[in-house]
Amino acid sequence: MPLLHISMRAGKPEAYRQAILDGVYRAMREALNVPEDDAFMAITEHAAANFRCGNAYGVTRSEDAVLIQITVFASRTPEQKKALYWRIADLLGENPGIRPEDVFINVLDAPAENWSVGHGLTQFA
Repeated sequence: MPLLHISMRAGKPEAYRQAILDGVYRAMREALNVPEDDAFMAITEHAAANFRCGNAYGVTRSEDAVLIQITVFASRTPEQKKALYWRIADLLGENPGIRPEDVFINVLDAPAENWSVGHGLTQFA
């Protein structure tokens, strides 16, 4: 039950944005065993003045940097997360052509009681 938020600079075409959503979803299905149709994803686009990515940690980022934040159940292993990071960077490199240096990923673990997927219920607690 991942919840995906992607932030990027505004101005890319729809096909570019859809390729990002498709690639990250595919990587989550492969690395985290996310079920089919478990897709809760949003892209937020920012004007250049409202979006900044530094070059910290020995990574030189470009204007095409994307910030990917994925909230998941607190049940994923470090190995699954490492596979996810690699697969996202790989797939986004293939399509829409984002350099691996420009793929910034943060995974947040949330306990089951922190989720309500509808009807005001805590379905997983």
